Amino acid sequence: MKQNEYLNIHPEVAEALAARKPLVALESTIIAHGMPYPQNVETALEVEEIVRKNGAIPATIAVLDGKLCVGLNREQLEMLGNSGGVWKVSLRDLPYVVSKHIAGATTVAATMRIAAMAGIRIFVTGGIGGVHRGAETSMDVSADLTEMAQTSVAVVSAGVKSILDIGLTLEYLETGGVPVVTFGQDEFPAFYSRNSGFASPLRLDSAAAIASMLKAKWEMGLSGSVLIANPIPASMEIPYAQMEVTIKEALEQAEKLNIRGKNLTPFLLKTIAGNTEGESLASNIALVKSNAALGATIAVSYHG
Repeated sequence: MKQNEYLNIHPEVAEALAARKPLVALESTIIAHGMPYPQNVETALEVEEIVRKNGAIPATIAVLDGKLCVGLNREQLEMLGNSGGVWKVSLRDLPYVVSKHIAGATTVAATMRIAAMAGIRIFVTGGIGGVHRGAETSMDVSADLTEMAQTSVAVVSAGVKSILDIGLTLEYLETGGVPVVTFGQDEFPAFYSRNSGFASPLRLDSAAAIASMLKAKWEMGLSGSVLIANPIPASMEIPYAQMEVTIKEALEQAEKLNIRGKNLTPFLLKTIAGNTEGESLASNIALVKSNAALGATIAVSYHG
């Protein structure tokens, strides 16, 4: 691995990289912008512990003091979760945030790129960004999708965020040559819900089979990601039809308040959590933990 002068790799992560141990990258936007305090920090710590219990080393990624930090300590996690002014950093923001020494929480796209710089192949998140509803007029398409087309880091998520246009997102991923495989079922999941109404392009039923697919892709020289969709545990899902009503209400509120761009997703998640009396937050936490367990198991198998 060629060291990048802007990378600040935690000693535990550096040791794991040198020893070729399984590693799992984790994003930090979910800490700073995806959940309220203190659940955000508690969840981040619990997710890291789940990764460890399943045999891998966690590497939560953020931008701090002008460095791309790969692996965070408790104090850094606490700061991200309980401080104002933490930037939501996508790929386009990295040069600015680094050069200005601004504290930044990384999105899927930025986390993928930093993980790739460090040499980490498996990344766990809640749900990826995608094509927003109404994108035919707004052109609002997440950089997560373009990043997945070019960066060779697998993404484990509960599908795409259900606030998005799932059908168009799947079409966009196909255009980008990104394989989409759902773990253990034929239907593509919709974040809070196990079902979306869309068939999954691919299905695999074990972490070993997914790891084998990743090896085949990258050893053939096919760059880019694989989206591994892991349905939320059945006991914690919110039925798709029920969530659709809540999501449309939140989208209407955002439109009235003219909330767009990077502020839209945090606003929608917060509004949905309020409108569901915390049920969506509990589901969000459950799916992230489930994804962490699957991602760590895949990493172990990939490095085995």
